[in-house]
Amino acid sequence: MKTHLDCLPCFLKQALTAARFVTDDEARQATILRQVLREAAQMDLNAPPPVMGYKIHKALREATGDPDPYKEAKRRFNALALRLLPEVRKKIQAAADPWDAATRVAIAANVIDFAIRGRIQEESVYELIDQFLEMPLHGDPKLLHQAIENAQSILFLTDNAGEIVFDRLLLEQMPLDRVTVAVKGGPVINDATMEDAREAGLPELVRVIDNGADAPGTLLPFCSPEFREYFEGVDLIIAKGQANYESLSDTERPVFFLLKIKCPVVAADTGLSMGSLALLRTAATDILLTSAARGPATQPL
Repeated sequence: MKTHLDCLPCFLKQALTAARFVTDDEARQATILRQVLREAAQMDLNAPPPVMGYKIHKALREATGDPDPYKEAKRRFNALALRLLPEVRKKIQAAADPWDAATRVAIAANVIDFAIRGRIQEESVYELIDQFLEMPLHGDPKLLHQAIENAQSILFLTDNAGEIVFDRLLLEQMPLDRVTVAVKGGPVINDATMEDAREAGLPELVRVIDNGADAPGTLLPFCSPEFREYFEGVDLIIAKGQANYESLSDTERPVFFLLKIKCPVVAADTGLSMGSLALLRTAATDILLTSAARGPATQPL
C-alpha cells in the first residue's frame, strides 16, 4: 500500500503523541518533530506508510537515548493479557464455533496499539473481552481454517505486545508442527519482540523467530536475508495488524490479514468502515482455497 497525502499530517500527529509518551521535555519533543518534518518532506510516497513509522520511532529513540521507550508499557499489557487469558480461553471453548471465536479475539486484540492511540487504557482490553463474540467481522474464518488445513508451512506475523498473548488462543487450534511465529528483530513502538514472545509463553508452544528488523509491519528490505528467504518459501502467511496490511497488501504471496481498521486511509483502501474487524486475503491464497472464487488483490472474504 502506498503512502497517501492524508498520511502526512497523521505522521506528525503520531510523532507528537509518541514524543509526549516518552518524554516531558519540550525541547526533546521539538527535536523529534523537526526531524520527522524533514523526513516527511523528503518521503517517497510510493513507499508504504510503515517506512515513515520506522523513521519516527528511530528519531524518538535517538532523541531520548532510550532503546525501548515502550518497554514498561509492553510488560504491563502482557501481564494484563496473561491475567485475562484463562477467562478468554473458557469463553472460546464454550462458544458454538471455537475457531470463529478464537479468530475474533485475535483480531479484536489488535486494539492494543500505541502507534495509533498513543495511550491505551486497560478498560479497552476488558471491553474487547466482553464484546468480541458479538462484534461484526468482515470475513469468514472458515476460509482461513481451510487454507491452514491445506498449507504445509505457515508463517504467523505478530503485531503488538499484549495482543500476542491472545494470539495464543488462535495458535493453539492450529497444526503447530507446521507453524512458525515471527516477531520484530528489535524494539519499535509496542510491537512484540522475542522478549514479549517469551513473556507470552509462545516458545513453549511453537517455533518463534525474529524478522531481523526494528520497523513497524513487515518491510521486507529491512528484514534479514534468512527471514526474507523463509517468507518467500512458506505456503501461507497470516499477518496481524494494520502495519502488516500496509506493508504487505501488494505482495504476490498468499497472505491472510487479521486487523482492526483504525485509520481513514486504510478504511478507504479496504472499503471498510473505521473500527471494523477485518479478515482480508491476497489473491495468491486462491491456490489454498480451491473452492474460493478469485477476487481483487486484497478483499474481504
